[in-house]
Amino acid sequence: MRIGPEFKSRISEHEGKILALATRNVVTLPPTATIMEAIRIMTERKFRRIPITDAGTRRLVGVITTVDVIDFLGGGRKNLLVENRFKGNLLAAINEEVRQIMETDIAYLRDQADFKDAVSMMLERKTGGLPIVNNDMQVVAIFTERNALELMGGLVTNRTVDEYMTENVKMVSTDTPIGQAAKVMVDNRFRRLPVVKDGIFAGIITASDIVHFLGRGDAFSKLTTGNIREAFGQPVGSIVSKELIWTNPGTDLGKAMEIMIEKKIGSLPVLEDGVLRGIITESDFLRSLE
Repeated sequence: MRIGPEFKSRISEHEGKILALATRNVVTLPPTATIMEAIRIMTERKFRRIPITDAGTRRLVGVITTVDVIDFLGGGRKNLLVENRFKGNLLAAINEEVRQIMETDIAYLRDQADFKDAVSMMLERKTGGLPIVNNDMQVVAIFTERNALELMGGLVTNRTVDEYMTENVKMVSTDTPIGQAAKVMVDNRFRRLPVVKDGIFAGIITASDIVHFLGRGDAFSKLTTGNIREAFGQPVGSIVSKELIWTNPGTDLGKAMEIMIEKKIGSLPVLEDGVLRGIITESDFLRSLE
């Protein structure tokens, strides 16, 4: 940890069990829950991931994420389940059990782990959240990138955004179909993409945005009737937030984290003279701790 004495003091206050920093009220689903139920919960609770636990033992058996959902709905290889098993009938497919698309190679932490263990695991496994289990493998909490940001936000780190942001990012235009944006995310394992209009930054689209869009209103009706291709054909610009939130390359990391916490977002575009220079995400902040 090389970010300075104030940050080190904050970390030292929380040394020990990760449980002191994690979210204890965890929503889980059994493997027999339907994919549609997972979409509904993600939409209502604004979740990016849900741990899957055995109904009898409550042991961790998998995780389903928003990227898994858009992969299944048409973005990637999991869509083959719809095409092969259900002959393209999405209405039947979304009532399949989540066990069919959940990830089973799960990154998780024991409840005796500490903050450094969590950061190392999240960076190594390239995940934004870790279920925390007891000795019986039962889920007792979840630790996410957002939990880490809440610990660090607002501190003066003496490090700037441009040191850790990702440059030369992939982008989509406002008229790109939602389904095409979903495929770019799945193929590259991205959780978000900057959106531009006539070369000018117009916002960010995330995997969660797509799932939440599909889980509510008119898109939900299309999802439950199987006519998902119509919903996926709508332009990305129709679901991008109208509020443009950004920062500049010289912003202190602590201040950038504070903005993300306040606005409840997982990334910040970095603009200079109106031009998109890059993007900084929650995982970039974790990388700054190495």
